[in-house]
Amino acid sequence: MSKSLARVAATLESAGLACEILEMPGETRTAGDAAREAGCEIDQIAKSIVFRGEESDSVVLFITAGGNRVDGEKASKAAGEALGRADANFVRERTGFAIGGVAPVGQLTPSHVFLDPKLLEYSIVYAAAGTPRHIFAVAPTRLAEIAGARVVEFTT
Repeated sequence: MSKSLARVAATLESAGLACEILEMPGETRTAGDAAREAGCEIDQIAKSIVFRGEESDSVVLFITAGGNRVDGEKASKAAGEALGRADANFVRERTGFAIGGVAPVGQLTPSHVFLDPKLLEYSIVYAAAGTPRHIFAVAPTRLAEIAGARVVEFTT
């Protein structure tokens, strides 16, 4: 088991979430890939989008429904600071995950986390579990709780 996958599993277990981490036969790098592999609607995919706080240099994580896009202006307003692009090195160093497998929980460093209200329309959503082939199913309210996310409108 990879370190990233183990960290996600440990985070979920310590939060008391009894869920199975699923290894998909195909990749789940994109929301479309993940929806196809999970057999669900694209908006049931809780994709993790990482930004860099320009003033704080912190990780700002937006968990959004798979079919939605993060609106930069709304996201900056939610975060309370201007946000910049988080390159692959920043994402890997700060979260411990590679792009395409960023989990909404189990980051190496604390993040400011925001959840798309669209996800709350579903009883179950699927999120990356730290690799491009692993996902887990969770109630979106529980995901928000475990991730320490505020529910805020930040999409276009």
